[in-house]
Amino acid sequence: MAVIEAPSRERFLDEKQALTCIHCGLCLSSCPTYLETGDENDSPRGRVHLMRALQDGRLDLYGAAVTHIDRCLGCRACEAACPSGVPYGGLLESTRDHIEKRHRRSLFQILLRRFAIEGIFPHPWRLKLALLPALLVRGLRLRGLLPRFLRDALDLLPDNWASDDSAALDQQVAAPRKGRVGFIDGCVMTVLFARTNANSIRLLNAAGFEVVIPKGQGCCGALHAHSGRLNEAREAARRNIDVFEHTELDAIVINAAGCGSTLKEYAHLLKDDPGYADKARTFNERVRDLTEFLIEHPVKDLAALRQGHAHTPGHSHLATHKVTYHDACHLAHPQGITRQPRELVRAVAGDRFVELPQSDVCCGSAGTYNLTEPEMAERLQSRKIENILKTGALTVVTSNPGCLLQLQAGLRKAGRPDIRALHIADFLCGDDD
Repeated sequence: MAVIEAPSRERFLDEKQALTCIHCGLCLSSCPTYLETGDENDSPRGRVHLMRALQDGRLDLYGAAVTHIDRCLGCRACEAACPSGVPYGGLLESTRDHIEKRHRRSLFQILLRRFAIEGIFPHPWRLKLALLPALLVRGLRLRGLLPRFLRDALDLLPDNWASDDSAALDQQVAAPRKGRVGFIDGCVMTVLFARTNANSIRLLNAAGFEVVIPKGQGCCGALHAHSGRLNEAREAARRNIDVFEHTELDAIVINAAGCGSTLKEYAHLLKDDPGYADKARTFNERVRDLTEFLIEHPVKDLAALRQGHAHTPGHSHLATHKVTYHDACHLAHPQGITRQPRELVRAVAGDRFVELPQSDVCCGSAGTYNLTEPEMAERLQSRKIENILKTGALTVVTSNPGCLLQLQAGLRKAGRPDIRALHIADFLCGDDD
């Protein structure tokens, strides 16, 4: 009698990589969600166990397993702590890709993830249009009439975002010219932090580099990759590789930590694409975070640049107060960049610089995590704000737009609008004055 075999389950995980986790537990103290809940299912080693159970069919996609996978910030602090080199970020993205293809989410989550996050955030003009109602609500002081979810989302917007001068993107060639770099202006950065982009370009010019912003560049794919939409992330990678491929550049510079992490992993995303695997490796070799590039190619007279930069209206002089630094997760962990931004901050702050307790513990932003998992995001935001207050600093510097929005909202919520959260480019250019 013939035996009919059951259809094989999809092997979405690299089993060899998953088995490198020896469940030693050294990751536990680095995991923000485990620190908050103490639940093994909310730890990296617990989630690796859940991933393998999903792949083997021991757990289904309708139970608590998806909740615990969703609750992961994807901050990858566990990778830095892991002695076995578990590639947790790749395992997480593969699992989320599997979940998004097969798990039935609520209508609210579908609208939030597919329409709002993926349909609007990666497209600057759509984002600008979507934010017009926010201006109206703020102008008419209608915030109190909104449900809590919309109030929290509105509170994430910076106070001065609508006045950011996108025309300030000045691309003057610095003299003497050392070289030529490409600049990725980003989706959210373009809309909410145009001044930061302008300051980033001023720093690169002051370091002696011509800056070009190639037309046709788009979303880096980070939002898609982190939420389990790997096909869309790969399409974004191909588009950006094509845009920069034939441009003669010494480097491709990015000033957003989460974007930079994904840009540097295009080779991993496209490793199975014969038409782009080699191109992706070449692209990766050229990508630099703004802070690592400025350490490699320092601005000789940073003091003069700061003095020549107009002070931001409406803020008192802060040059005598303490300054601290928050590590953006995707800069500190997957990119391993922690020393460079601190050196740059110390170059300005000197002995006014103070270390932030638990600086590399996620603030709860994690891309769009504060929208999809608002409860845990708020808990992590409170932890981060408490640590900032302990330092006595009146300026907290970071290097990622999501972190900036989360920190600014948390400081307002704590009744401390006098403490300023600044992107490192703005801080270096004198916006702390």
